[in-house]
Amino acid sequence: MSHAPATKPSLAGIETPGLVLDEGRMLNNIARLRTRLTQLGVRLRPHLKTAKSIEVARAVMEGPAGPAAVSTLREAEVFTEAGVRDILYAVGIAPQKLDRVAALRRRGVDLCIVLDSLEQATAVTAAARTTGDRIPVLIEIDCDGHRAGIRASDPLLVEIGRTLRAGGAELRGVMTHAGESYSCRGAAALEAAAEGERAAAVACAETLRSAGLPCPVVSVGSTPTAHFARRLDGVTEVRAGVFVMFDLVMAGIGVCTTDDIALSVLATVTGHRADRGWTFIDAGWMALSRDRGTARQEIDQGYGLVCDVDGRPYPDLIVGETNQEHGIITRRPGSAAPQMTLPIGTQVRILPNHACATGAQHDRYHVVTAGSGAVKEWERFRGW
Repeated sequence: MSHAPATKPSLAGIETPGLVLDEGRMLNNIARLRTRLTQLGVRLRPHLKTAKSIEVARAVMEGPAGPAAVSTLREAEVFTEAGVRDILYAVGIAPQKLDRVAALRRRGVDLCIVLDSLEQATAVTAAARTTGDRIPVLIEIDCDGHRAGIRASDPLLVEIGRTLRAGGAELRGVMTHAGESYSCRGAAALEAAAEGERAAAVACAETLRSAGLPCPVVSVGSTPTAHFARRLDGVTEVRAGVFVMFDLVMAGIGVCTTDDIALSVLATVTGHRADRGWTFIDAGWMALSRDRGTARQEIDQGYGLVCDVDGRPYPDLIVGETNQEHGIITRRPGSAAPQMTLPIGTQVRILPNHACATGAQHDRYHVVTAGSGAVKEWERFRGW
């Protein structure tokens, strides 16, 4: 069976592989979460680690100054240059990075950091005394055993809080991230994860307050829990990042559909192996990333779901294998869909397993403009 390429002049001239962003889908995704959180009465602090783009940041933040969350100090520095002034560096602080934190704060940025140990707290208080700056801190809470953080019942929570306060830093509150929500399946499990995240953060906030310590900020967040929280009592802000683009992992756990995924990799068909049912494209793991986040889900999407140039998925076509600069399109194992031969030169778009990982392979977005379909370029940045 042959599938004639659907041509779109605005994408036809782009050298492949290239990163495509559907602006209309992106704006719909942003509006969806903003509406939900407004109904729940909490503020959105968008995580910009997925975007790594000034233009995307401006689309998702509530105002030009923020608030925002980042995962690298490079992100904090670039967004500072763009005028963002309310930033949470949402990765446990390494003491060696406190000089860069101090430099950003001297530029008028309200940069808040995260920690979960006495060693980090001691380093932060030493920096606060040296600089004369009450560096603001959120204590990281473990809500599901996924990664780092402290439990509400751990005496270390109050000990860290007292160390920060006595040492001249600012104890601003607590934060947590329900990373295990990415393994959930179905609405009930996602709702339970969201409530577990909320309850853990609120319990720790109450523990600090009962000890006479301040806790004005209670920050929670992941894209799955942000969309499935039934209530957010006691929470002051929600962080989420991949919701702006979405990806196949999010579709696989039921947070979105493939029609919501705003990010794709544009590639070109370069050849065939008819005896094996293979179609070659010029996008390998250097363009798609090695992320196989759907491998343990009910539907394994290989290295990405294959769509035509307008973003419509082909029946059961995935990128089944990759080399550095070659991708191999195959039918999904067990599929009854007919064999499809895409002519050499056909442009396809590959929906990614993990938007953050795929985006990190590229230095710009080719943005399909909402409404007109014209293509513009937005720069992405990389580094730490």
